[in-house]
Amino acid sequence: MSSLIFKRKDLPEAGDLVVARITKVFEYGAYTTLEEFENLSAFIPWSEVSTRWVRNIRDLLREGQIVVGKVIRVDKRKRPPQIDISLKRVTDGERRAKMMRWKRDQRAQKIIELAAKKAGRSLEEARREVWEKLRKKFADVLSLLEQAVIQGPGVLKDAGLSDDWVKIVYEEALRHIEIKRIKIRGVVTVQSLAPDGVLRIKEFLKKLGSVKPPNKHTSIKIYTIGAPRYVIEITSIDYKTAEKYLKKVLNTAERLVKELGLENYSFTRTEVGRA
Repeated sequence: MSSLIFKRKDLPEAGDLVVARITKVFEYGAYTTLEEFENLSAFIPWSEVSTRWVRNIRDLLREGQIVVGKVIRVDKRKRPPQIDISLKRVTDGERRAKMMRWKRDQRAQKIIELAAKKAGRSLEEARREVWEKLRKKFADVLSLLEQAVIQGPGVLKDAGLSDDWVKIVYEEALRHIEIKRIKIRGVVTVQSLAPDGVLRIKEFLKKLGSVKPPNKHTSIKIYTIGAPRYVIEITSIDYKTAEKYLKKVLNTAERLVKELGLENYSFTRTEVGRA
């Protein structure tokens, strides 16, 4: 697992969670490098490795292993500062959350690195003019990039990026971030006994399918499964958006039923799931 491109230049504080890579393992503990920080190492005392007794520390730790630790001591008087971390004081939930954030930061930084290379800008410029500005706006930078993919480059502009950075970072985000979509479905039953009933049903379905979606990531598909039953299928980026759009479509359906003089109208939900 590669380390971060843009590393912190400050010091962690007691109680902070850190990602560490094991470099040396001894009977009395293990030495690590702090992957999020620039040129910082930390020590894991033997007593802080596990809540259970172990005969050999090497049964739990090995060189190159990535672990999540909790900072228990920072001695700033020493050069370099002496930092001790604990593994046993980290809960499973904390460990999962920290590793997820670590991986998301790696993805976000890689996108920014690619944008810098494409623009012919240095990594230090990218750190100062992109990463640090986005990080100041929101701790989870990847979330901002995902939001930009969904809502547009204005998200990056609002975060303080210059126009040239907005353009190139947005382009790289579009290229490397795939927004997961969900799908909801239901079946509309509708009939017409009028002489021109077929045309009325066609008009009903046409207007229903032309209801404007809330964003470019939401769409509607309508198809028959045998008259008088028609499937309404909505794809979107989240259930809240999909449900809101479906409600709008169904309100339109009820209005059209009255306007076109249709009969036996009903709607039944069928399923939800990943697109």
